[in-house]
Amino acid sequence: MNPIIKEVTAFQVKTDIPPFKVGDGVRVHTKVREGDKERIQIFSGIVIARKGSGIHENFTVRRISYGEGVERVFPVNSPNIEKIEIELESQPMKSRLYYLRNRTGKAAVAVKVKTRRSEAPVAAAAVAAPAAS
Repeated sequence: MNPIIKEVTAFQVKTDIPPFKVGDGVRVHTKVREGDKERIQIFSGIVIARKGSGIHENFTVRRISYGEGVERVFPVNSPNIEKIEIELESQPMKSRLYYLRNRTGKAAVAVKVKTRRSEAPVAAAAVAAPAAS
């Protein structure tokens, strides 16, 4: 990207965005304006793509709603995005998960879930403690 453009748009880039990646389950809190009122609407689903860089970065979230696949593209640095919450971390095998579009049912949201190493010993210790006493 051109250094002049990067410098001009540097103050518009959000710094409070959590580090999410393709395959993660996210909840995107967006501002919706209805007349003179404003409310927060949540769109939750799986991130299937992340494109661009800097001020032009976008991500696509897909979910199944009433049996129909719904996709929505969000600009990462949009002022209409209140916050992004990460629900589910995953280990994606590809940089774009467009193959989920052809799947139905549970397979449409099936991604390889990331297992945390810190949780396994704690669970094993909790099971072993009651058995010892």
